[in-house]
Amino acid sequence: MVASTRDQTADFERRSPERGVFANRTLNLRGVKAVGYDMDYTLIHYRVDEWEGHAFEQAREILGRRGLPVDDLTFDVDAFTIGLTFDLQLGNVIKATRFGYVVRAQHGNRQLPFSAVRDAYTEIVVDLSEPRFEFMNTMFELSRASLWTQLVELHDRKQLPGVTGYDDLYRVVDEALTETHLTSSLKADIVADPDRFVDPDPDLVPTLLDQRLAGKQLLLITNSDWAYTKTMMAYTVDPYCPGDSTWRDLFDIVIVSANKPQFFSRTNPIYRVVDEERSLLQPHYGLLESGAVYFGGNARLVEQSLLGAGKSGFTGQPLYVGDHLFGDVLVTKDILRWRTALVVRELESEINDAITFGPEQDELEKLMARKVELDRQQARLRLEVSQPGSDRSTTSELHRVGSAAMKLDEQIAPLAGRAANLGNERWGALMRSGRDKSLFARQVERYADVYMSRVSNLRYETPFAYIRASPGSLPHDSTS
Repeated sequence: MVASTRDQTADFERRSPERGVFANRTLNLRGVKAVGYDMDYTLIHYRVDEWEGHAFEQAREILGRRGLPVDDLTFDVDAFTIGLTFDLQLGNVIKATRFGYVVRAQHGNRQLPFSAVRDAYTEIVVDLSEPRFEFMNTMFELSRASLWTQLVELHDRKQLPGVTGYDDLYRVVDEALTETHLTSSLKADIVADPDRFVDPDPDLVPTLLDQRLAGKQLLLITNSDWAYTKTMMAYTVDPYCPGDSTWRDLFDIVIVSANKPQFFSRTNPIYRVVDEERSLLQPHYGLLESGAVYFGGNARLVEQSLLGAGKSGFTGQPLYVGDHLFGDVLVTKDILRWRTALVVRELESEINDAITFGPEQDELEKLMARKVELDRQQARLRLEVSQPGSDRSTTSELHRVGSAAMKLDEQIAPLAGRAANLGNERWGALMRSGRDKSLFARQVERYADVYMSRVSNLRYETPFAYIRASPGSLPHDSTS
């Protein structure tokens, strides 16, 4: 086992707010006996503008070879954020509250005004189980959104022959992006120039070392193939490993081409990589062996091999850490009842924005409290005015309160506008839709026990931490 390198980051205890681990359900890390990690956008963070921009260009070339007029399409990394939803019926990208009510929408390249959003979605509640809606789970969706929305513009002008509708257009884009990730030169280009694409985290290795020293078994479970995995992990991790150790010394078992989410829901066969240089495989039977690399397989075999699962249940608790809300977290929680952790890199900028806006937020809350009081006064006065025999003084007071409310609205409007646009300039904060939680936040609450911006945030908690969830707030809590 490799030695600890805690002294390499002596100031690890001085955690900034955005590097926290946030709990929806209390997680006792002492009870976690095995930790599984996704790789892309989890252990390895990419420069989003470079990765998604390159994926966009590769997919655009594929679409061009299929005869689509895509020469003028461009990628804007800030145009979208994860947590949005494709409406395949109306051809819109939408943002919804936790209850599924749409608050913002874009058709093609055009942001829809409030009146158009209201007309289109007054009677619609976004239900992600319906085929009409596709959720943007990960950073990989940014290139998809850029392609699809610009092609919607062309489809509306009837410049995409053979495309029958917005849902068919989504399928066309999906096929191009799938080909980009599986068979194009995208990953070869990343391997050839990792400095361009990868954003290394020096705190990652100390985090994993602490977990190993605490007796936890570590797994790497990725959909990427072995050739890509070994090269990128060596580039990202090995420079920070102590002595002659490498990333392989950190993980008990490595599983590539895992085919998540099926890895968690089915009992697919597993193969062992017997020649790591040529990626040669042979069928594997029985329990998994420490130090080996496997291809495919299923989570049940992992449980049996590492957690001692049998008729009496687990001898330990598994935790899986990934960036894909559904592929990594939802299915793991729903089917296996594993503990789950979601990596959301955007949290860092979102929390920093909220901290910077803090004084204005305090002022906004004070003004809103005053507005609530004035609204109550107006409601009471309107009732009194409607009563038989009401006098002029009541009407005069109603006008006075109404005038005060209008002046207050003028103070609130610019602050509320700035608050609504924290985060992404077009779509606002990732975890909020106006004053409500966003649909993305609702999914995170439901399926992720904890969430954080990076894996290395776990180091601040240590492998023995008891990460407590905050008490849930209810509308009537403020009365007490």
